[in-house]
Amino acid sequence: MKLTIERAPLLKSLGYVQSVVERRTTIPILSNVRLEARDGELLLTATDMDLTLVSREAAEISEPGTTTVAAHTLYEIVRRLAEGAIVELEQASGSADLNLRSGRSSFVLPSLPADEFPAMNEEDLGVSFELSAQVLRKLLDKTRFAMSSEETRYYLNGVHLHATRGDGAAATLRAVATDGHRLARVETPLPEGAKGIPPVIVPKKTVGEARRLLEALDQDAQVGIALSPSRIRFQIGTTVLVSRLIDGVFPDYERVIPQANDKAALVDAKAFAVAIDRVSTVATDKVRAVKLGFSEGRVLASAVSAEAGRAQDEVDCELSGGEIEIGFNARYVLDITQQVEGDQIRLEMASPASPTLIRDPEDVATIYVLMPMRV
Repeated sequence: MKLTIERAPLLKSLGYVQSVVERRTTIPILSNVRLEARDGELLLTATDMDLTLVSREAAEISEPGTTTVAAHTLYEIVRRLAEGAIVELEQASGSADLNLRSGRSSFVLPSLPADEFPAMNEEDLGVSFELSAQVLRKLLDKTRFAMSSEETRYYLNGVHLHATRGDGAAATLRAVATDGHRLARVETPLPEGAKGIPPVIVPKKTVGEARRLLEALDQDAQVGIALSPSRIRFQIGTTVLVSRLIDGVFPDYERVIPQANDKAALVDAKAFAVAIDRVSTVATDKVRAVKLGFSEGRVLASAVSAEAGRAQDEVDCELSGGEIEIGFNARYVLDITQQVEGDQIRLEMASPASPTLIRDPEDVATIYVLMPMRV
C-alpha cells in the first residue's frame, strides 16, 4: 500500500473514527483504524462492535492495499503535523509496519492484519428516507439532553424515533428522550419513504457521533437514513455511520404529558434563565434546587442553603390561572431554556406536585415536560 493525502481531510476523518474507538478494550484490533487505499480514495473504518463508522477521503493512490494501525496514535501524529502538509503512507507487502512521512518527519507504526478487523454488516435495513441536515440537527439537539445514563433503565439511554399514524392530522416523525425527571419531544412532517419506520431507540453514543458529523454539513444538505428494528445507518456527507439499536421497549411517554394544566406563565426566556442560574449558585446540594413563585406580573426565583446562604431574583411574567409556588432542579430548567429559539418561554402548571409542560411559543413542534421537586 502506498498513497499520499493532504493533512486536513485526513485529520478530519481521523477525528471522526478515533472518537468511535474505545480507549480501553480487551480486543487489540478494536483499537485500530482500518485503512483501505483504492480507486483514488482512502477509506477509514473504526468500530466498537456496536457502532461502525466509515469515512472516505480523496487520495493519490500509488499502490492499493489495506492495513490497520492504532487509531488514537495516528490521529495524534497527524494532528501535530504542520497545516497544509502532505502525508505519505506506505506499507511494503508482507511488512508488519506502516511508514508515515511528512516533510522531515517520519514514523514507523506497528500494524495488525486487516483480515482480523470486524466486517461491517451489509444487511438490507428495509426502510430508507432522507432528512435535511437542519431537521436532523433539530431532532437530536432538542432531545438528547434529556437522555438517561442509568444502566438499570438502559432503554432510556437514547433517543426514541417513531412515526405517528396521523389520525385526523398529518403524520409525523417524532424524536423523544427522557430520564424520568424531564422529557423532550420534537416532531417533523413524516418524510417520504418513512411510513413503515419501526419504533426504535438510537443509543446515546450514536446520537453524539451523528451530531458531530452533522457539523460539517450545510443545513440544506440531505442525510440518508436507513433502519430496521435492530440497526440504523446514517449517510452523512461522505461518511457512513452504522449502529445497533437498543433492544428494549420505550415507555408510553404520552401518559406523562399533562393535558389540562390550568396555570400558565409567559416569561422572557433569557432573563428567566439568568435569574435561575444566578440564585442556584447558593444551592450546594447535588440537585441545585430552586423555588419559583409565580404571581401576577412576576416570578420570584429563590434558593436556600444552610452552608451558602439565601438568594432570590425576580423576573417579569404574564400569569393566568392563579398563583403557584413550585420547585425544580435548576440544571434541568437551564437545559430546557438553552433549547428555546424564541424570546419567550411558556410554563403550564397544575400544582406543586404535578408535571409542568414547557413550550417555546415560536416552536410548536417541540414540547418539554419537567417533574417538580420538593424545596
